[in-house]
Amino acid sequence: MTVGIPAAKPARPFFSSGPCAKPPGYAPEKLATVSLGRSHRAKIGKARLQLAIDLMREVLQLPDTHRIGIVPGSDTGAFEMAMWTMLGARGVTTLAWESFGEGWVTDAVKQLKLEPTVMRADYGQLPDLDKVDFADDVLFTWNGTTSGVRVPDGEWIPDNREGLTFADATSAVFAYDIPWDKIDVATFSWQKVLGGEGAHGVLILGPRAVERLETYTPSWPLPKVFRLMAKGKLAEGIFKGETINTPSMLAVEDAIFALEWAKSVGGLEGLKARSNANAHALDKIVAERSWLGHLAVDSGTRSKTSVCLTVEGADADFIKKFAALLEKEDAAYDIAGYRDAPAGLRIWCGATVDTADIEALGPWLDWAYAQLTAKAEA
Repeated sequence: MTVGIPAAKPARPFFSSGPCAKPPGYAPEKLATVSLGRSHRAKIGKARLQLAIDLMREVLQLPDTHRIGIVPGSDTGAFEMAMWTMLGARGVTTLAWESFGEGWVTDAVKQLKLEPTVMRADYGQLPDLDKVDFADDVLFTWNGTTSGVRVPDGEWIPDNREGLTFADATSAVFAYDIPWDKIDVATFSWQKVLGGEGAHGVLILGPRAVERLETYTPSWPLPKVFRLMAKGKLAEGIFKGETINTPSMLAVEDAIFALEWAKSVGGLEGLKARSNANAHALDKIVAERSWLGHLAVDSGTRSKTSVCLTVEGADADFIKKFAALLEKEDAAYDIAGYRDAPAGLRIWCGATVDTADIEALGPWLDWAYAQLTAKAEA
């Protein structure tokens, strides 16, 4: 198959699944700098951190029942903070259908020495959610970033659950409706759907999680960056801009820019619409090509953000060369699948990506595939 080099490129060829594309119109010089060079505990620092928290609450439509705070260590730090401070009070069930879910299994088994029930599924599939025992604390990823598989909704989580629900929602928030009454703990980082910077995590606690923190003390030691309690009570300052350790105020200003952009496109509804349009455009590209497929076969549980694709006959070396060809042409950056996932492509369709750039990507995928298959046949 001979395919000529396409005439037009995506205007912003940023399709990485983390850190993700910056919001349209972003430029570093547009960031507020009044807090830079100042203490994060000064009045201005606290005010900017509080603004970031308030904007997240507004855009996420987070109810007043849930606290939201900025913590160290990106989504990983936030989720492990929740695990280390709250697990051990009752049984634990962990759901794993991709690499990050497997990471939480490793933490529970090897680090915390718990004996969790582990419910696994292969890449592209979900475990049987109807068989989850909610007498346990339940750990899961809302949207599996490395497999492109998500939970369909929150209907599988009972209102009368005994255990807590811990949702790693880093590539789900700002892209889906999250039923907050079903979620006791949620974590994410700014670097996904917001297109923010890494290193900082966000921890959301519902009232049942706060009750657990105030009535249960784990048997293992807690490092300073995991400590959410002060004198037997929740350290409320964490949820009012008083961070545990020093944050990057530049990253905070970057997040504020992204959140204000999110409001400008219609808030949560606008972000969901952009992500849905991107996923639909990519679905169309896949449907028109016999050599492309979705790793997540069931469209009802297929990610609308971190979309993972199969490529006919491809192995890891083929995918590496495929992604390198497109990067060299500045047509697409960082689209190789995750290293632990089956060989394939991963294309971010979150809200900071423009649909026109997804549409422009199709001919470039054809070109790269033709280049590599022609060499293989020669």
